Amino acid sequence: MKQLKPIMFVGTCSDAGKSVINTGVCRILKQDGYQPAPFKAQNMSLNSYATPDGKEIGRAQATQAEACGIDCHTDMNPVLLKPSGEMMSQVVLNGKPVGNRSAYEYFRKDDNAKLFDEAHAAFERLAGRYNPIVLEGAGSISELNLKKRDIVNMRMAKRTNADVYLVADIDRGGVFASVYGSIMLLDEDERQLIKGIIINKFRGDVRLFKEGRDIIEDLTGVPVVGVVPYFKDIYIEDEDSVVLDGKNNSAVNGLINIAVVKLQQMSNFTDFNALQFDKRVNLYYTTDHEQLKKADVIILPGSKSTIKDLTFLKEKGLTDTIKELYKNGTSVIGICGGYQMMGQMIEDPDQIEGSAKAIDGLGLLPMNTVITSEKTTEQKQFYFGDNKAVCHGYEIHMGQSSSTDAVTPLVKTTEGTDDGIFLNDRCWGTYMHGILDNKVVIDALLKPFSDETSTELSYSDFKEIEYNRLAEHLRQHINIEAIYNNATLD
Repeated sequence: MKQLKPIMFVGTCSDAGKSVINTGVCRILKQDGYQPAPFKAQNMSLNSYATPDGKEIGRAQATQAEACGIDCHTDMNPVLLKPSGEMMSQVVLNGKPVGNRSAYEYFRKDDNAKLFDEAHAAFERLAGRYNPIVLEGAGSISELNLKKRDIVNMRMAKRTNADVYLVADIDRGGVFASVYGSIMLLDEDERQLIKGIIINKFRGDVRLFKEGRDIIEDLTGVPVVGVVPYFKDIYIEDEDSVVLDGKNNSAVNGLINIAVVKLQQMSNFTDFNALQFDKRVNLYYTTDHEQLKKADVIILPGSKSTIKDLTFLKEKGLTDTIKELYKNGTSVIGICGGYQMMGQMIEDPDQIEGSAKAIDGLGLLPMNTVITSEKTTEQKQFYFGDNKAVCHGYEIHMGQSSSTDAVTPLVKTTEGTDDGIFLNDRCWGTYMHGILDNKVVIDALLKPFSDETSTELSYSDFKEIEYNRLAEHLRQHINIEAIYNNATLD
């Protein structure tokens, strides 16, 4: 195959759809015989994933690697910021935490020169193994007050000499101003890198936008290489939990109602994606007492700040509600931070999460947890209960839990170690993210409420189909040949 220059998708704003377009183009490149890899110099997200070598990256880059058909690696997302409240973020560099910094400290110190060099070194390592590298920007490319310290947008595009494509969200309105302003606010050498514009989330007949694309091309001197229709019928994992604001938040009759407690610092909400496609289930996110009371199953999810989120639940009176509902027959399970909350006590002797050194848990599981500075990040294969099917998941947590009584472990890894506590069919917890991506686990969770077993595709097979559907959608509406022609090296 011909060698291609790096290809980069940047945005006029946050949530313009560049991550999804990046994912689709990664799959197109794979289909066309290339060996692409994704790259985002810096990501800010509580939704992370464990790499095969036991490190941590943003979930979006793990998804894009999956679309490329390759294992994810920290070089794909060398800098990950995990917000921890009070304007602080944990900084994860090359897959390992290096401390907490405020937004002010992060953006002011030495224009992020060291982080920029670290990120570029990761890009170079990646480029030595794959071609092409498909880069993704973050937010808007024209935040002038942040520009000289920004390591993920045009500064990185210049250093890697990438072909840049600007993605604009027409559904928000103001697309002409946002495209023109984004390009005109760039320096001349940055404008030279912009090879095309993609108008995303168009509603209606794209032929009606012909005059609009002509106007944009006349204003900017940059070709519009695609007008991509808005779609809801293709599923690609969401990057940011802000999408939960638009999801269902109430129970419905005739289905098994599963309520995920919507924690303020909820992490890895993708743990519940497979559930939302199960035809037996109505999945919703809530902190409303009445909606929790209508649930058949309550799930306490992961949290970046377990003690703070548990305090939040106590202040709202939700811990008492959850305990009472369990006594009356509602199933309650916990994953990662939610698992820690289900125990007797959580201790934080070194005040890693904040000022509180200890807090009582819900007391549903016989265990105590101590928050530790060392972070566990591992992919795992395991057996769920007595089932002999090999399941897949991953651990990302700070803290160690120990039982206060004889317990039945929930899972046993293929390495022979135990994880979690199985109290009964209606009460269990685990550190294993992704546990609900496995059919046998979902069937066990729903067993008290349904004799049916899953007839759906496995979640991994389902995602493969959706990557291909996305690729086909983009092929129809983006001039992929123009992207290839621009990127082909002589």
